[in-house]
Amino acid sequence: MYSYIARRLVFGALTVIGVSIMVFVVMRILPGDPLVAIFGPEGMTKLTEEQRANYMSELGLSDPLWVQYFAWVKDIISGNFGRSFFRSESVAEMILRRGPLTAEIALLSVILSWIVGIPVALVSALKPNTVADSTVRFVSILFLAVPGFWVGMLIVLGLLFWFGYRAPMAGASLFVDPIANLQLVVGPAIVLGLGQAAYIARMGRSSLLEVIREDYVRTARAKGLNSRLVIALHALPNALLPVITLSGVLLGLVLAGSIPVERAFGTPGLGYSMFIAVSERDVFVMQNLVFLYAVVFVMLNIVVDVTIALLDPRIRYQ
Repeated sequence: MYSYIARRLVFGALTVIGVSIMVFVVMRILPGDPLVAIFGPEGMTKLTEEQRANYMSELGLSDPLWVQYFAWVKDIISGNFGRSFFRSESVAEMILRRGPLTAEIALLSVILSWIVGIPVALVSALKPNTVADSTVRFVSILFLAVPGFWVGMLIVLGLLFWFGYRAPMAGASLFVDPIANLQLVVGPAIVLGLGQAAYIARMGRSSLLEVIREDYVRTARAKGLNSRLVIALHALPNALLPVITLSGVLLGLVLAGSIPVERAFGTPGLGYSMFIAVSERDVFVMQNLVFLYAVVFVMLNIVVDVTIALLDPRIRYQ
């Protein structure tokens, strides 16, 4: 087991290194000039070649690419992620200030997806090819097809026109002002959670249908065990293993999905910061946030793999 964890950590570290190289290269080959993003097209015409060279040197963009990459890696290790082109705060300060909101949205959405998705999967799997099953499948496909940011905009517009309600625009800590904090995160969490619940319901249904046909489930029923106990004690724990794996993947995807949803709700999290950085072509912010998302995604996959290895007695890792 320990060797398996060590291998997963090594593979995860190699993946992070590969992702860092890809992110760095992509950020450098994007079309456009960072100085144009900072000064605008008209301002660029007023800069002399010497001024342009000085600004590029100050930003560290005039060094060879390998020097820039290792300087960036050094900054990451030291916790200094650089500064935004347009704001006084550093990227590290931005992550510490806005990151908790995005983390809350992700965790709440996963919890909501289980609260909604697992009961729906049970109803659908235990009553296959019925009206309830057909309704569940239709609704799940509908939520899979509808973009989350579109649902978010509908919710925002409905609250605004019908109730005159607007969520607070400024960030609020859960421990300082929990009411304002929940107002910021509950909308995006519901939108993302319902989208994830559709995946959970479909995966849970197919997994449970497969498990309840296994021999050990039929044996438990043949011994006279109550049908509900058979599902709760024998079928459901094994059927949830693929759902746990899927939840880990979805939790990582929520980080990317939160970008348009946070923009729709105006939630000042990391997703909203990423949207603004892309709009302004703020290279350092984009580069570090994409890398942060990748690291979180890799870590989540490692945690899920280890969790499945601990929960599933059929898996033996030497």
